[in-house]
Amino acid sequence: MNQLDFKGRHAVVTGGATGLGYAIAQRLLQSGGSVTLWDRDRVAAENAAIQLGSKASAVTVDVAQHASVQAAVKATLLISPKVDALVNSAGVTGPNVKLWDYPVDDWRQVMDINLTGLFMCCREWVPHLRANNYGRIVNIASVAGKDGNPNASAYSASKAAVIALTKSLGKELADSDVRVNSVTPAAVKTAMFDQMSSEHIAFMLSKIPMGRFGTPEEVASMVAWLCTEECSFSTGAVFDLSGGRSSY
Repeated sequence: MNQLDFKGRHAVVTGGATGLGYAIAQRLLQSGGSVTLWDRDRVAAENAAIQLGSKASAVTVDVAQHASVQAAVKATLLISPKVDALVNSAGVTGPNVKLWDYPVDDWRQVMDINLTGLFMCCREWVPHLRANNYGRIVNIASVAGKDGNPNASAYSASKAAVIALTKSLGKELADSDVRVNSVTPAAVKTAMFDQMSSEHIAFMLSKIPMGRFGTPEEVASMVAWLCTEECSFSTGAVFDLSGGRSSY
């Protein structure tokens, strides 16, 4: 494993209790930093922080609720008065059904968490990063946001919007030392697979030329680099982790 330099830096990782968020937090800790895990599951977040060690902390937050995000920012700043990176990893897949059968409430939930929640986290942290004239924001999108997966219209649409938001915010902050980038993994085997049908999982695997799913550690490696000072001339960019699925 290559050593990345995140020494003395602090990151907030949403959805940090499990899956990609946990792996990203772990890699940032291994790179010398400290992390605060944001998750709506208090017990899972606190247990994850204990497992990660003394440089990890946990704050309970529902990213889909503005007041909850604002309260979480205040709670985090009591833990670390300076936050250097925000990784927006919280997300849900929603059901795997045709658009015309998609339950409206499920559509709203996917958008509220994957898109609006990410927007609110960025909205509340950007003033802090701008005041310090330094920061790194990494948004976890998906190859589904570029290709559009069938039977996953809400998820695909939400991740496409995350890509567009990243490009827009990156340009808005380009006159500062705050960088905003996104990653677009193909399917990575995490607990999110429990939300998907076996048919949809098989479809995703069939699209990957490498013939395997990605690992959380592979995603964490790229995200961790995007959180470092070395990521200095990339902003509003999209970094693929697709096993060859996306070659454009």
